Amino acid sequence: METVSTAFKHKRKLKVVLAFTCSYLIAEVVGGIWTGSLALLADAGHMLTDVGGLALALFAINMASRPPSAEKTYGYYRVEILAALTNALVLIGISVYVLYEAYLRFLDPPEVQSKGMLIVAAIGLVVNILGMLILRGASKGSLNMKGAYFEVLSDMLTSIGVIVAGIIMLTTGWYYADPLISAGIGLLILPRTWILLKDSVSVLLEATPKDVNVEALKSAILGLEKVKGVYDLHVWSLTSGINAMSVHIIVSGDSEYDELLNTITEYIKSNFTITHTTLQLEYSDKLEPHAGW
Repeated sequence: METVSTAFKHKRKLKVVLAFTCSYLIAEVVGGIWTGSLALLADAGHMLTDVGGLALALFAINMASRPPSAEKTYGYYRVEILAALTNALVLIGISVYVLYEAYLRFLDPPEVQSKGMLIVAAIGLVVNILGMLILRGASKGSLNMKGAYFEVLSDMLTSIGVIVAGIIMLTTGWYYADPLISAGIGLLILPRTWILLKDSVSVLLEATPKDVNVEALKSAILGLEKVKGVYDLHVWSLTSGINAMSVHIIVSGDSEYDELLNTITEYIKSNFTITHTTLQLEYSDKLEPHAGW
């Protein structure tokens, strides 16, 4: 298969964002030590996890570009989905940890040097906004890139939360702002991450892709000339942007096999978001009961 995954087309964008994120991670560690801010150092740990997630997404793209073999006839496309699933699980873990940490800090809020925290958080906000702008378009066509996008999004939300908390603590001295805003960030990340997790599991379970209406596909095939019936129709995703299908089609006995096979194949590829098809034409006017849809 020569189809190129959607994520591979945006590999360079991911490299740029990874470089930005690594640079800010270093700056945040230095800033946390310089200001003595526990909040910044804790966020640096969050950033380290995100760097790992972005690196994992890039690794998955490189793996998915490897050619198929006799042992892996579909190649390594599913590595991208496994990376997206891993990122989703990591983000859920981070969100749960943030909520737990927020609870502990609410019980005993530590004093934070707000000015230094604001400066470092502002730099992080700029870096994360740039990263989001770079990955925004790519995230719409790939679960792997969507996972990377959510990593940067979570960083941006964290930066905003740190800035807001810093301003409140700087102007009022109310240190409860830190755990309250941190909890809000954790709750905000969870719903988006759950969607990513659900979509990744759907691909691994070979569910029908969201961009394919299987009822319309079946009706369209049945509407073609000399097609008498359709059974064992299956549509699934190899990875984001690469859909596959297999189907048995009952055709009339006077059909020219090769010509009709090419006609149906081209029709499906031209009218539906399916790039890899396996069709079996059968000369019979009787549709026997079969397993499958």
